[in-house]
Amino acid sequence: MTNEWMHRLRVWGVLIGFFALWQFGVMAFHPPAYLLPTPSAIVTEFLDDPLWYLNHSMITVGATLAGFAFALVIGALAAVGIVFSRLLESTLFTLLVTLNSVPKIALAPLFIIWMGTGAASKIAISFLIALFAIVVDAVLGLRSVDPDAVDLFAAMGGTRLQTLWRLRMPNALPYLFSGMKVAISLALVGAIAGEFVASEQGLGHVILQAEGSFETTRVFVAIVLLGLFGTLLFYAVEWAEQLACPWHVSIRGKGRA
Repeated sequence: MTNEWMHRLRVWGVLIGFFALWQFGVMAFHPPAYLLPTPSAIVTEFLDDPLWYLNHSMITVGATLAGFAFALVIGALAAVGIVFSRLLESTLFTLLVTLNSVPKIALAPLFIIWMGTGAASKIAISFLIALFAIVVDAVLGLRSVDPDAVDLFAAMGGTRLQTLWRLRMPNALPYLFSGMKVAISLALVGAIAGEFVASEQGLGHVILQAEGSFETTRVFVAIVLLGLFGTLLFYAVEWAEQLACPWHVSIRGKGRA
């Protein structure tokens, strides 16, 4: 059995042990159901109407993916501009740092006012909260090229565009994917933050609605679904990284002791 499979078995063992301890702990100490339901009650609540929960999940995941996609495209372009332009480095990068310093939940009401309570405001918040991680890691990757390699490209007649595409971008890919793995989780946080402020659909809406009526089991279902979809999105990015960067040492080293 490979080390990777052993690691997966350990992870599943820890998760199963955690939920078993939770189940037996609640059964032993009998806390009120509105404070802490059992895992079996959470599963039962989900199975009572799975399509309803999945519909709300898809609303949240859709806003997350859209915001992440915008952050990826605009963040990568902004990183290129920052690396090649001192003006953009001193203006755009400073602006991004300032925006990142502002709690996004404080900006969420503005997006609701500007864009309404539909998907657009959730996508905008998701985009904004994910953008900085992508820009920072992409800039680091584009700048982490061996200067001798850059000089060699220039000596061989390579243009700045060719140097960017054939040298800097491949070097920046592992850094970019590192930022993407952080950004996809932040994008989910942004989508939920927008739904908390104002929404009629989504898991954030489910949590707020259940909170008002003390339906704790329903809150836990939404939280578990958020954790599940957040994990799936993270590993989807990691899978894409393995396809795009099979040559990188962090990928080649997987599965080794």
